[in-house]
Amino acid sequence: MVALRDMLGASAPQSVRKLARELKLNKYTIWRWRMIVFSIVGSSSVAASFSGIIEADETYQRESRKGSREWVRHFADPQNIPKPPRPRWEDFTTQGLKMMRGLSRWQLPILTVADRGGARLFRRLPDRKGVTVERAMKPLVPGDAVLCSDGGNGYRSLAAAYGLEHFVVGSKPGTRVAAGCYHIQNVNSLHARYGKFIEPFCGPATKNLNGYIRWLEVRMAGVRPADVIRAS
Repeated sequence: MVALRDMLGASAPQSVRKLARELKLNKYTIWRWRMIVFSIVGSSSVAASFSGIIEADETYQRESRKGSREWVRHFADPQNIPKPPRPRWEDFTTQGLKMMRGLSRWQLPILTVADRGGARLFRRLPDRKGVTVERAMKPLVPGDAVLCSDGGNGYRSLAAAYGLEHFVVGSKPGTRVAAGCYHIQNVNSLHARYGKFIEPFCGPATKNLNGYIRWLEVRMAGVRPADVIRAS
């Protein structure tokens, strides 16, 4: 229960090892609790309802294979087990490899949506193709909404297909606000909160990323630990 309060309470999130030292518990106990909470909050997810002026943009999380044994298996049997599709992140430092610049398939998009009424949503996308963004946004935006976004093809296609009023804003000074009130500063603020939240975990394993995203959502929503226990 103490570990559960720490996960959902007002205090800043902590890594498994740091929390284990603080609570004087085994790190695997803390990890099991974390996975249990992920399963509970994931199954209790409620779709957000958006209206009015809706802002949308993506943030990105670097792909991580923490806990994977793929390189260990390759080194143990290089003749039969091929190299994984990319070097380990540590190899970029220890072996002097050039880091991939900008966005790549190793940068995972997370769609972020917010409206002026306080509704908000984080959703991991399988890729950053325009059609993927359009498909994810379609059930979220009602026909009478005003959409604010960058100039991504997915948002343009969505607005054109459903006749939405669409304001495109940029990231440079003078382009961040359209018509005096249309901007994406609320989702930019959510991106900053996500970055601060995820930083202590030093790049969580991609297979658990949805759990961390949902954890952030329930913390932002002020879900109490007792509610999570009852849900289980």
